[in-house]
Amino acid sequence: MRILGIDPGYAIVGYGMIEHRSCRFRPLEYGAVLTEAGVEFTSRLQNIYLDLQALLERLQPEAVAVERLYFTTNQKTGIDVAQARGVILLAVTLAGIPVYEYTPLQVKQAVAGYGKAEKHQVMAMTQRILKLKEIPKPDDAADALAIAICHAHSAGSSLNGLIRKAGAR
Repeated sequence: MRILGIDPGYAIVGYGMIEHRSCRFRPLEYGAVLTEAGVEFTSRLQNIYLDLQALLERLQPEAVAVERLYFTTNQKTGIDVAQARGVILLAVTLAGIPVYEYTPLQVKQAVAGYGKAEKHQVMAMTQRILKLKEIPKPDDAADALAIAICHAHSAGSSLNGLIRKAGAR
């Protein structure tokens, strides 16, 4: 299965594409979609949509895993990230690709084996699982790869039927 993980944001959208076959992982590509500070916010959203649309067309994932948002402090930033996340979900849905959502706790549990793992622990385990020479940069790309790994673990689980697809009721 070819899985694209996405770490939503409006300045940086991390992405990471992996292939998961027979309990083996292979990194295919990772990076970030960037938007320029100082540009009108709606133009930034448009850039995210267009760049993600091109990425989906080029990479042809079989599933997309997106991190669910969790806010503790800055609600203004949270609202802006939520808007960017909506654009991301729209692009994936219009491309006809199944979308799955995972909380940060689920990602940490799937990758590091502990739901309260520190960020550096998750990044180190992502590197180890994918047999990469170094931790992916930017951090958002490493996070996206971890989200893709989380989906690979969950998709093969008997609990897969309980995973909520985006938009499913």
